Amino acid sequence: MKKNFLPFAMCAVFLSVSANASAQRDARLADKKVISNDSLEVKKAKGSERNVMLNASDATKPREIQIGLPSEDVNVYENGLPAVYSSAVHKLQYHWRSDASLGEVGLMTPSESAIRTGNIAYSVDSSSKLGQKEFKGILNYKANHFGLQQFDLNVSGGIGNNWLYSGSVYQTFDPGTFDVKFDEYADRMQIYRAGLTRLFNNRKGKASLMYKYAYSRNSGNELNAAPFIYVGDGSIKEIPGFEPGLASYGPTSGEIEYLDIMDGKMKKANLRDLEDNRSHEVTFLTDYTFDSGLKWNLDMKYMTAPEANYVDFGGSTISELTESDGYTLSDGTPYAGLVEGRRTWLHFGKVKNFLVTSELAQRFGNHQMRLGLNEWYYHLDYHSSSFQWTGSVQEYPEILTAPDGSRFRGFNELSPEYTKGYENKLALYLTDDWQVSPKLNIYYGARLEYQALRGENAAVTNTNGEYVGRFANYYLGATAPDGTKIAPTSMSYDWLNYALTAAVTYKLTKEFGFTGDFTYITQHPKIENFAPATLPNTDKISVPLGRAGIYYNNEWLSLTSLFSYISKTNNNSTLNLQHKTAAGQTEIMAAPLNYDIKTLGWTTDVVARPFKGFDLHFLFTYQKPTYKKYETSVTFSDGYVGSINATGNIVAEIPEVIVEIDPSYMITKDLKIWTSFRYFSKTYANINDAYYFNGRWETFGGLNWQVNKKLALGCTVVNFLNQTGAKGSIAGAELIEKEDAGQYAGHVMAGSYIRPFTVEFSASLKF
Repeated sequence: MKKNFLPFAMCAVFLSVSANASAQRDARLADKKVISNDSLEVKKAKGSERNVMLNASDATKPREIQIGLPSEDVNVYENGLPAVYSSAVHKLQYHWRSDASLGEVGLMTPSESAIRTGNIAYSVDSSSKLGQKEFKGILNYKANHFGLQQFDLNVSGGIGNNWLYSGSVYQTFDPGTFDVKFDEYADRMQIYRAGLTRLFNNRKGKASLMYKYAYSRNSGNELNAAPFIYVGDGSIKEIPGFEPGLASYGPTSGEIEYLDIMDGKMKKANLRDLEDNRSHEVTFLTDYTFDSGLKWNLDMKYMTAPEANYVDFGGSTISELTESDGYTLSDGTPYAGLVEGRRTWLHFGKVKNFLVTSELAQRFGNHQMRLGLNEWYYHLDYHSSSFQWTGSVQEYPEILTAPDGSRFRGFNELSPEYTKGYENKLALYLTDDWQVSPKLNIYYGARLEYQALRGENAAVTNTNGEYVGRFANYYLGATAPDGTKIAPTSMSYDWLNYALTAAVTYKLTKEFGFTGDFTYITQHPKIENFAPATLPNTDKISVPLGRAGIYYNNEWLSLTSLFSYISKTNNNSTLNLQHKTAAGQTEIMAAPLNYDIKTLGWTTDVVARPFKGFDLHFLFTYQKPTYKKYETSVTFSDGYVGSINATGNIVAEIPEVIVEIDPSYMITKDLKIWTSFRYFSKTYANINDAYYFNGRWETFGGLNWQVNKKLALGCTVVNFLNQTGAKGSIAGAELIEKEDAGQYAGHVMAGSYIRPFTVEFSASLKF
């Protein structure tokens, strides 16, 4: 294990544990100023960010806040526009970080997000620093005991009376929690920003022009799995010599071979070079406040990512080989021991988008009204290639040579994808925050969206009208086993989507009241959903979300308790199902499916300040997410039909109970100690609810010291309880039924894990 003791020495100055533990809850219930579910002030309410950057799975992006549905994307907006239009190809963490260039980072509620963006989720809402009359600068530094070095600088100021400027540099050199042998860093990120703002008409208005360049290479992204012994009771044990999170399950060499899906040629490459991401972004922001109080803003940006690439590793059932099976190490030595059939997908993307949002906001008596327009254009040129290899089960697994002399095989059998084209969303939305009386507040809004999708994909059908799946040595231009020629096919769709929301808050007394809200959105598939071998279900996707409950506020306590219901129809997905044939060969086939989900839940959120200097945030959530009409099947080469019927099962990877406990205490006016505890109950690790992982704690803690007006120091511990349990799903377990799960107790399997115990040091210098 790599160690760098600099952060330990610095942290010893004042204890160890992480940053920003501000208590959170739905800000609309705090006081009159933010009582409405989606008032304009909500996203700026103190503490409304809900610790979104404390992520126990990935330090490079915000965490997902559960609403009872499987995660599709982390929705992040910057200056009123999506930070990335879609993270399916151009990953959010490859283009955006929460750095010193941001002036505010808040949180949109699901209903506000539904109206403003067409997505129903808690969404991060950030805005850029534009500058001010006087010169200001801030330099942030962060390190950890694994060797992370992160620098983050912003300078801003004014030129004369009417010009402002801002510039930022962000640099991350993160070797990860284990050595990535084929790359110097698990995460290498560079972001450069520059902006110029013109103030006009006595500062009633301003116009800003900003440029951003981002380069990222995140080789650690593909190494998020580890082998372990599944005990059978929801717990795991380490295999000898392998600590999940502290040992690499990736090969020493990044040299690979693959068959390019675009031209059918065999090519050699290094995994390090297949992770490159580069993007350029130009943003123009304008706002103006008229004498009548009418506020108008126009935000637009053009972004191009000529390289939006990443690598995915997957796994399958782990088995044991003997020397008689004929597999050898790279030096020719016969191999005997545990092996896993490893899957690898190489994703290549080119992304462009032009995004425009404009809003008018005006107060009319007791009404705060907002009228907005989105014009969002997104162009995607994307394809992926896949291959398989057999690896030993150990730290830095060997890529074994098969009896036929090959090291890589199964080229493009595993659902390689292709799509090229654009989608355009033109939307008009309206909201009204109506203070009917001192006791009654009503918020309502609507969004109407026209979605146009044009382009091509490779969902090819044969003469019988059946989809031709992927096959060995598949590429555009190949001939399928049934004689069908594989060629791009055109697609053209036009849809109308809409969103409706309403929220009511009634004060029965000064401190106690009732609250409820309902949001309903409709959507249709995105362009990336057309990349697999079959077309997605293009029927309307509907998501209703309803919540109702009570709130109580006084000088030291704020409490909200809500019952909720959410569902989603027509989820599109593809499963890679695995089967061992009669000949002993492991065969994997892609199975497309369409399914529904519904979730009932109860949430209680408390913020308490029982005595001076002490804050406590407590959140309890109970939810029961279940599959509806979740059925699919495939027929393998030996005639075996692999089928799944998960209707009524608990949704995989989503816990039924979530608890957050965030206490903090100001030891002095300059010294704050805080912790953040998150409990996630048992989660199922396969679709059939056969495997499960026991509940786990994700923990953060820290000490922040404001040394003086210019210098702040912090020390953070991630996972200070040193939890080592697995999470997510188990590779190759898709077809295992509940009644068969017991026979796999004590077997070696592979899955993902939470971040290991990490000590971080941070310093912030203002000048």
